[in-house]
Amino acid sequence: MDLTTTYMGLRLRTPLVVAASPLSDELDNIKRMEDAGASAVVLRSLFEEQLLFDNLEMFQGLEQGTHSSPEALSYFPEPVHCHFGPHEYLEHIARAKEAVRIPIIASLNGSSPGGWTNYSRQMQQAGADGIELNIYTIPTDLDLPGSEVEQTFLDVLEAVKREVKIPVAMKLSPFFSNFANMAKRLDDLGADALVLFNRFYQPDIDLEALEVRPNILLSTPMAMRLPLRWIAILYSRLRANLAATSGIHRASDALKMLLVGADVTMLCSVIMRHGIEQITSIEKEMLDWMDAHEYASILQLRGSMSQMNCPDPAAFERAQYMRALSNYSLKPH
Repeated sequence: MDLTTTYMGLRLRTPLVVAASPLSDELDNIKRMEDAGASAVVLRSLFEEQLLFDNLEMFQGLEQGTHSSPEALSYFPEPVHCHFGPHEYLEHIARAKEAVRIPIIASLNGSSPGGWTNYSRQMQQAGADGIELNIYTIPTDLDLPGSEVEQTFLDVLEAVKREVKIPVAMKLSPFFSNFANMAKRLDDLGADALVLFNRFYQPDIDLEALEVRPNILLSTPMAMRLPLRWIAILYSRLRANLAATSGIHRASDALKMLLVGADVTMLCSVIMRHGIEQITSIEKEMLDWMDAHEYASILQLRGSMSQMNCPDPAAFERAQYMRALSNYSLKPH
């Protein structure tokens, strides 16, 4: 059974890739991921803020004299405290490359064009096989048009592509007025892959402390429906590879994504919830299903249920919405 696939120009043993998560902070975990069958690992993101605040001399300059007023310290943002600083992140890339044979994909998370994108060149020099750009921004300016928001994504991609020769993926949210057009524009700029979709973590309210607090919820299989639809629509219409992420917990989830056209499927919540060994179980179940349905390779099944190839192309568009509502009925208790 041939499970090999190609992603960002990288030949992978299977389409099972570990998405960015805290699990990749530990070198032993990355080794375990390889042993369990992961074909590549995306490291946890390094944030734009970490790079901007990396210069300790800047903090010393900012803090000079601020103790003269008890309120003055609040004028300046606190340094970002994360597991890895920028220099440690580069060392982690190098150590991971020495420890495993599978590709290591670095990740940059930012919200605006700027000098921080130059860091991608250092990631390449450290040995990263590719870079995943995770552009996370919440536009709140009432006068900012959508076209300028979209241009930010294009500008960041263009800046990073100028810096590196290794492949670059864009991890995206679905929140564009015309996602198909945005995907095409990123493809035209040379994105090597599109990762669909980013899950934004929404804030919550602590009713006792009356504070706004971050709220991280791991995905469920229901989250896969949105990327499944868009991968099916975009399959064969772009040069960029398509990576499915969000809600992939079982072999059946991964297989559905491959059937609609994904090149790889990314695992995160399932291994955080149930352990790294789940990768082995998912691969075995995929092999069993392919054997039972007489598929000899991933290439044979990939895209066979995409919008281009499925018997009912309208099922991925508005017709599915109308059909679902017309067929739904409330059953009596």
